[in-house]
Amino acid sequence: MIQDFNFIVPQEIIFGVGSLSRLPELMNKSDSKKVLLVSDRGLESLGVVKQVSDIITAGGLEVVEFLDVEANPSVETVNAAADTYRSSGATSIIALGGGSPMDVAKAVGVITKFGGSITEYEGAHKVPDKIIPIIAIPTTAGTGSETTPMAVITDRSRNYKLTVFSYEITPAFALLDPNLITSLPPSLAASTGVDALIHAIESYLSAWASPFSDAMGEKAMSLIGANLRQFTANRGNIEAASAMLAGSMFAGIAFGWARLGNIHAMAHPLGGFFNVPHGVANAILLPTILEYNALADNGRYEKIYNYVKLPGKKYKSFVPQMLVDEIIEMNDALGIPKTLSEVGVTEDKIPQMAADAMKSGNIPLNPRKSTQKDLEMLYRKAL
Repeated sequence: MIQDFNFIVPQEIIFGVGSLSRLPELMNKSDSKKVLLVSDRGLESLGVVKQVSDIITAGGLEVVEFLDVEANPSVETVNAAADTYRSSGATSIIALGGGSPMDVAKAVGVITKFGGSITEYEGAHKVPDKIIPIIAIPTTAGTGSETTPMAVITDRSRNYKLTVFSYEITPAFALLDPNLITSLPPSLAASTGVDALIHAIESYLSAWASPFSDAMGEKAMSLIGANLRQFTANRGNIEAASAMLAGSMFAGIAFGWARLGNIHAMAHPLGGFFNVPHGVANAILLPTILEYNALADNGRYEKIYNYVKLPGKKYKSFVPQMLVDEIIEMNDALGIPKTLSEVGVTEDKIPQMAADAMKSGNIPLNPRKSTQKDLEMLYRKAL
């Protein structure tokens, strides 16, 4: 029986090679003559920030830049970006980059509209209304943040990554140009690509999965599974880049409505305590959590396997361990670290990380129910 569900797609999404040129059109739609561009120094050094700024000014519009976004962005960064927004006279925001600039842009959109600290909006549905208009432009095929109702911000005072979850913070526009992801380093293409795949997998296995999220998740898995290896090998492959960017977007829509599971719940503390990049943390945890969740498999593991396996692999009968083994082989081929210890994680913080992970709203939606002791065991196994 299909359980009750509802969904909306509360934004305009524009996808296409060269679509970045349409940016002034979207600014005019949001009735903004001056915009805050939120990005990072890496994209500045690659010339991507200048490319976007030049398009804005060529359209007769004004831009102010905030480029000090770090990996696992902090409450302090949000406050600094909000100060820049207020003092500049901007009336909308462009988020350019991966998940970090988008999370900062969403948080700025909240506190400049409604006041207070972003920590006051932690949890679900605490943002009262639509925030400042955001145009989200992804430069990775990974987070899907351009389509999601979530922002994750690090509270350094607690070594904790807090989540703001409200459909009111979904960007008004998402502009997806595959040209923007063709210069990704291979390691970043790999880790963000696996992150996008995990969004699709976890939403597909979630207790909140619905026919709508399944449709988005399955399309995401088909695009990502068939193109992740090729894209990592050659980011200039525009066909693979297009498939990855579209797949990441569909995965973002899927988990925006079905949520996620233990992988993401456990990845956030790894960023909070050890500053492990989000995509890397997720990718390392993926085989361990898939093996743990196999006990609850209701036939979906085989469907996932057929999306991600190498072409030409034949089998007579499926067992869930085949999916786990395929993911291990894929991670190895992509150069993903095998263990958490390889990225600096130490055992002494495991009880604290497990306690923080248990606070996540994703834990109850994981297909296999988990206690804090279970999470501690899983961290140790991945270590």
